[in-house]
Amino acid sequence: MIQVETNRKTQHVVELSKPVINIKGLYKSFGKNTDILKGVDLTVRKGENLVVLGKSGSGKSVLIKCLVGLVSADKGELNVFGIDMTKLSDQQLNAIRVRIGFLFQNSALYDSMTVRENLSFPLKRHSKKLTTKEVESSITEVLESVGLREAIDKMPSELSGGMRKRIGLARTLILQPEIILYDEPTTGLDTITSREISELILKIQEKYKTTSIIITHDMACAKLTGDRLVILKDGIMVAEGTYASLERSNDAWVRSFFI
Repeated sequence: MIQVETNRKTQHVVELSKPVINIKGLYKSFGKNTDILKGVDLTVRKGENLVVLGKSGSGKSVLIKCLVGLVSADKGELNVFGIDMTKLSDQQLNAIRVRIGFLFQNSALYDSMTVRENLSFPLKRHSKKLTTKEVESSITEVLESVGLREAIDKMPSELSGGMRKRIGLARTLILQPEIILYDEPTTGLDTITSREISELILKIQEKYKTTSIIITHDMACAKLTGDRLVILKDGIMVAEGTYASLERSNDAWVRSFFI
């Protein structure tokens, strides 16, 4: 694997923070001739934004789904918060998942619920002891964090694509996760809205001190949000480093992402 220097920000994170995600020798296939992940090793430290790049079918989304147990790994270690995720029962997995937010490509909002109801649903499911006032306070806080306080009583059908992404992120934040997994957060958005979502990812990192893995094809998003980038090729991690250093890579295939 090609390794390059990290920038000052990432170096600070690496020196002062402990790993919260540690993956070793991760394998996943779907049938005999469909190997998706082929021995992936990956470490993510507390407070870091890690961007994962790769062509379609390279295993990016499968990687983060394995991380939260949505897909079972065939072999390897998957340690999150120092806990081996591959050895947990369903009940134990659910307890860890509450500490991990997942922003899906389509935002995964319930179309029959208002924004308020979409945000209160996970709170009522996982924090049953909260009062009505505490629920409302949490909803208001996350909506203000994503800049959509005024959308609280709107239906998802009344929101633009960018607004739906923001509400999806607000619902992810409502349980105050320590880790956020972003699956193509800017897909389907125009250039200006994509930048707004990327800037929001940075704002969330700073305000909530989150650790994030960002799966993206959007190089502008990768450049703006990533403390460190890794590149997958056919299920194998082939390069890691900062945006600037990978852009100058001696490997033509790695450089092709930045053209």
